[in-house]
Amino acid sequence: MLDKILISQKTYRKLKNSENILLKTFDITPFDLIQDSDYQKAIEHAIAEARLEIDQITNSTEPPTFTNTIAALDYAGYKLDRVSSVFFNINSAETNDAIQKTAQEVSPLLSEFSNDITLNETLFKRVKQVYDVRETLELTREEQVLLEKKYKGFARNGANLPEDKKARLREIDTKLSKLALTFGENILAETNKYELHITNEADLAGLPESTKEAAAQTAEEKGKEGWVFTLEYPSYIPFMKYAENRELRKEMAIAFGAKGFHNDDLDNQQNVLNIVNLRHERANLLGYKTHAHFVLEERMAKNPENVTRFLEDLLEKAKPAAELEFKQLESFAKERDGIDQLQKWDSAFYSEKLKQQLFELDDELLKPYFKLENVIEGVFTVANKLYNLRFVEVFDIPTYHKDVKTYQVFDEKDNFIALFYADFHPRAGKRGGAWMTQFKCQFIKDGINERPHVSNVCNFTKPTASKPSLLTFNEVTTLFHEFGHGLHGMLANTTYPSLSGPSVFWDFVELPSQILENWCYEPEALALFAKHYETGETIPMVLIDKIKNAANFQEGMQTLRQLSFGILDMSWHGADPSGITSVKAHEDAAFENTKLYPDVAKNCMSVAFSHIFQGGYSSGYYSYKWAEVLDADAFAYFQENGIFNKEIAQKFKDHVLSQGGTEDPMVLYKRFRGKEPNPEALLKRAGLIN
Repeated sequence: MLDKILISQKTYRKLKNSENILLKTFDITPFDLIQDSDYQKAIEHAIAEARLEIDQITNSTEPPTFTNTIAALDYAGYKLDRVSSVFFNINSAETNDAIQKTAQEVSPLLSEFSNDITLNETLFKRVKQVYDVRETLELTREEQVLLEKKYKGFARNGANLPEDKKARLREIDTKLSKLALTFGENILAETNKYELHITNEADLAGLPESTKEAAAQTAEEKGKEGWVFTLEYPSYIPFMKYAENRELRKEMAIAFGAKGFHNDDLDNQQNVLNIVNLRHERANLLGYKTHAHFVLEERMAKNPENVTRFLEDLLEKAKPAAELEFKQLESFAKERDGIDQLQKWDSAFYSEKLKQQLFELDDELLKPYFKLENVIEGVFTVANKLYNLRFVEVFDIPTYHKDVKTYQVFDEKDNFIALFYADFHPRAGKRGGAWMTQFKCQFIKDGINERPHVSNVCNFTKPTASKPSLLTFNEVTTLFHEFGHGLHGMLANTTYPSLSGPSVFWDFVELPSQILENWCYEPEALALFAKHYETGETIPMVLIDKIKNAANFQEGMQTLRQLSFGILDMSWHGADPSGITSVKAHEDAAFENTKLYPDVAKNCMSVAFSHIFQGGYSSGYYSYKWAEVLDADAFAYFQENGIFNKEIAQKFKDHVLSQGGTEDPMVLYKRFRGKEPNPEALLKRAGLIN
C-alpha cells in the first residue's frame, strides 16, 4: 500500500494544471491546489455523478439482489463523500467568509440529495424486496447488518410517508442543515470577536509566566501593547484557573458564557428554538413521540426512558459527593480570601488552589514534562506497544495549514495502515474544541482494501518565543482521547464504507477514545514520554503518584456537571418543545437539580451547546457517561493482565477497533470482555463507591 501512496503522489503532480483538482480522481487530498471557489462546483458535480449511480441501481431491469442493490447503494456516491468530507472539515478547521457562504449554499443541496434517496419509492421497493427475503439469503454477518441498516435508513426517514408529508420532511431537513451551520458560525464569530486587553501588569497577578508570554504574543500579533486574552481554550482556561483578579475572571467568565446570547445578529436563541421544534416535528412526521425516541431507537440505550434512568441513577450516587466537595471548596475560599458566596468564575481558581494544597500538584509543575512533540511520540509509542503500529512523519503530503503534521502509519509487517493528519493549535478560522475526522474512510472493494486518511484536530497551547508547546495534563488526556478515536478509524477493517471505523452507535463511539485516556495515569506509560523539555529528565515518580492521587479530585462535581449536560440535552429533545418560549428559563429549569453555583443571568449554555445543536450529539450527550461505564470496565481488564498486554490489546483491536458497526456493540464488547460491562467499575474508579 505504500506504493499506492507514492503512485498517487506522482499522479497528483501531473494534475497541477487542472482547473478544479476536486473534479479529478485523487487518493491524497490535494489541499495545496484547492481554491475556495472549487468546492461548490465540485460538490454540485459530485452530486450529479452520484445521482447517476443511484439511477443505475433504481432503474436496473435485473431482479434486486444484495450485490446489485444493497452493496451498490453503499458504494455509490464515493466522490461526493470524499469532496464533502474535505469541505466540511475545512469549514471546521480553516474556515473563512467564502467557505461559510459555500457551506450555506451546498448544505441544502446535500440535504435535498439525501432526501431524494431515502424518499425514492422505486429504490425503496428494491431494497425492501431484498430485505423481505433476507432469511433465505446466505449473507455474512456484515452483510446482514448492512441490509438492516439500509432498510431502516429508508423506513426511518420517510420512505413510507405520503407525498405531502415527504414534501414537508424535505423542507424541515433543508432548514435544519442551514440552522446548524448558522449556529456554529455565530459561535465562532463570537469567540473571535471578544478579547480582554490588559495594560496594567498588576492585573496579571497569579498567572504563570508561560501564560503571560502567550498573551503578550497574542497582543503583538494584534498590534497592541500589553497582553491580550481570548475565549480560545488555551487562553481562557489558564486565565480562569490562575488570575487573582476576581473582577477580571468575572468579565471573562461572563463573556465566555454569553456567546450567542446578546440579542444581536449573532444571537442563537431563536436558532435553538427553531432547531428543537423542527426536530420534534420531523420525529412526529416519522411516527415517533419525540426526537429522542427517533434517535435512541438506533442506540445502545434504545429509548429515552433508559437514558433518563441511567442519568438519574448516576445523579443519585454523584450528587451527595458533589455537594460535599462544593462545601469543602466554599470553606476553602472563605478561609483563604473571605469569599462569602462562590460564583462560577471562582470555580477553576479555587479548585486549582485547593488541589495544590491537598496534593501539592500544580499544572505548571507538570507542563515542562509534557512537551507536545513528546506527547505525540508517547501516544505513538503506546499504539505501537498495544497494536504494533509505526508512525513515520512525512513532509511531502499537502496540508490545509502550515501547522498540520502528517504521518504514514504501518503495521509490524510494514503494511500501510493509514495516513494521519495532526492539527493541534487554535487560530481564527478554527472552531473550538477537539475532534477526530476523516478525509477518506476505510473499505474494501474489488479486492482492494482502501486505507483511511484520519485527522485529529485540537486547540492546544501554542509555542512561544522562549518555550515549545507545553501541555496541561488535561490537554494530554484530550490528545489521547482524540487519538483513541483516530485508532478507531485507522484500524478499521470492514468491507462497506457505512459500517467502517467510527460508524457505530453513538453511545459506543466514545469507548475507543475514553479508554485510551487511562494510559495517561499509568507510570509505565508516562515513563515513555513525560520527559522534561529542557533536561530530558523522566517525570519523577513523586509527581506520577500525585497525578494518580488527584485523579478523583472533585469527581463528584465533575460527574454532576457532565450529567447536567446530558439532562439538558434530553430536556430539549425528550419532550414536546413547542411550549418553550424562553431558552434561558427552560435551561434554568433543566439545571435545577444539578446546580451548585448561583445562576448568571447574562449567561446561557444552550445557545453555545455545539455538541447537540451543531454536532451529532442531539439526544446523545449522555453517551460520554455511558461510554465511561464501558471504558472503566474495559481498562480494568487491561489492569488485571498488564496495561500493555498484547493478548488483551489484540482482542480489543479484533472485536472493537477493527469491526466498526458490523455488529451490535454489546455483542462486540462481550466478545472482547467475555461478559457485559460492570457499572461498578466506573463508580469505583470515580471514588463514588468503595
